[in-house]
Amino acid sequence: MTRSSPTPSFREVAPRYDELRPVDESWWEVFEALVREGDLGGRRVLDVGCGTGKLAAALVERASCRVWGVDASAEMLAVARENVPRVRFKQASAEQLPFKDGWFERVVLRMSLHLFDRPRALAESCRVLGPGGRVTIATPDPAQLGSSWFDPFFPSLAEVDRRRLPAQEALERELTDGGFGPPRVATLVQEKTISRDDALAKLRAKAFSTLQLIPEDEFEAGLERAERDLPEISAYPHRWLIATAAAP
Repeated sequence: MTRSSPTPSFREVAPRYDELRPVDESWWEVFEALVREGDLGGRRVLDVGCGTGKLAAALVERASCRVWGVDASAEMLAVARENVPRVRFKQASAEQLPFKDGWFERVVLRMSLHLFDRPRALAESCRVLGPGGRVTIATPDPAQLGSSWFDPFFPSLAEVDRRRLPAQEALERELTDGGFGPPRVATLVQEKTISRDDALAKLRAKAFSTLQLIPEDEFEAGLERAERDLPEISAYPHRWLIATAAAP
């Protein structure tokens, strides 16, 4: 499987998404890895699965990029258009990008690849890149599944994400099958902490899309346990795969 079904919706969480998933030191570390690995500085960039536009804004402001953003969620794009006026946003799917062949120098996907039909999305990313263009991807490493602060409360969560998140070997194969040259994959490991209040706010709002894909009774039972048992501070590792590959 390349995408879980049903596809999660961001309709309800969009107005609070930036509050629930704020830009912090860890976010900037991933941003810097994307810019460095993808050679994004000053490039004509398409942000696929742009959400509320945080990455697009940072690429404009800190990397002098010319950025277009696409997302399937009208609600997320409404936030992006209000907050990031210097980026051109379009509502579209990653599997059918509304741009002509070879239009971009770079395509970037941060924390979005698991939401798409990966083979189709990667082939489309390749299509819209000019010769020698490059795709750069930041996606959670499924090797970390089961080690996060929320895993003890939701027994099926790790298995749902295991079906959604590509392991390194699968990601390399899918990039090659999508038309790209030999990919390069780096691993970024972060040690993170989260407060009890922030953790519960994220759970109650289903700020992680996987929470929409588990049975509702499991979610309610897990939330009840979390409200009872979460410590004041939780520490956990987070592993990223940072992949780059060049178009022909």
